[in-house]
Amino acid sequence: MLSYLKLIRAGNLIFIALTMFLIKYGLFEPFGVAITLNLFGFSLLVLAVVTVAAAGYVINDIYDVSADLKNKPEKTFINNKISEKAGYRLFFILNIIGVGLGFYLSNLIGRPGFSAFFIFGSAILYLYNSQFQQTILVGNILVSLIVGLIPIGVGLYDLLPAITPQNQQTQSTIFSILIDYSIFAFLVNLLREIVKDQQDIDGDYNAGYKTLPIVFGKSRTNKILFLACLLPLGFLIYYIYHYLFENIAAVIYTLLLLVAPLLFFLINIWTAEKIAEYGRLSMILKAVLFFGLVSIGLLQFILL
Repeated sequence: MLSYLKLIRAGNLIFIALTMFLIKYGLFEPFGVAITLNLFGFSLLVLAVVTVAAAGYVINDIYDVSADLKNKPEKTFINNKISEKAGYRLFFILNIIGVGLGFYLSNLIGRPGFSAFFIFGSAILYLYNSQFQQTILVGNILVSLIVGLIPIGVGLYDLLPAITPQNQQTQSTIFSILIDYSIFAFLVNLLREIVKDQQDIDGDYNAGYKTLPIVFGKSRTNKILFLACLLPLGFLIYYIYHYLFENIAAVIYTLLLLVAPLLFFLINIWTAEKIAEYGRLSMILKAVLFFGLVSIGLLQFILL
């Protein structure tokens, strides 16, 4: 059982669920916006997203066996503790549950077309692992896009169907906040995906992948990461100046937990060479993503 929990990255799935519940109960409820789903319906939405994400982790391990044996053999579960056949079975079961729940919820809220959100997510995760890992940057962008769509997905299912002419302005403002969080999550996760490629360059090379470090080399990729990091950093500085400047607590939170780690990343990525250095920088970005998304629950104390 422990091997299966590690295979589906249970910790990451808990973070996804936490983010979604923070959006509903830390953003929607305090601001009194109109919502569509009750607790049971929203829990089904969370379960649908989590199961599709879990399926993505499973198929990733199935296709990454050769690379993982080189990069992180202690974290390789397929053909080690879990058979490939069992892995595929779990992948299909999780996908059926996730897409099925998504289809049910889409019809429940009267928007059957929204089921494409889950079909798209499931298909992209499969294509990423089976095809796009061998194409430079495409896989990194697609995975980061999936991460970035999580806040928007909550808005689509819980916020959008409840829009009326009377509440349109309020609903639109809250939805625009979700879009901002989605953009930030996309940018930070894209950085992290490329850093992980730096960390896994040897195994990826043996597996025949065409990642950014393999094509351009570590040194040039470091410089690309340096420039790319300026985007989320600039995004945060803009937000502090335009929206948070009058709230000292919010400014301190953003500076200490988001801006400072990104500055640390910016300084250290330029000269990074060793696997341990890239591993540390990857964890820094993971922390930035965590504290960035968790701050959704703090907006009520800033804006109200």
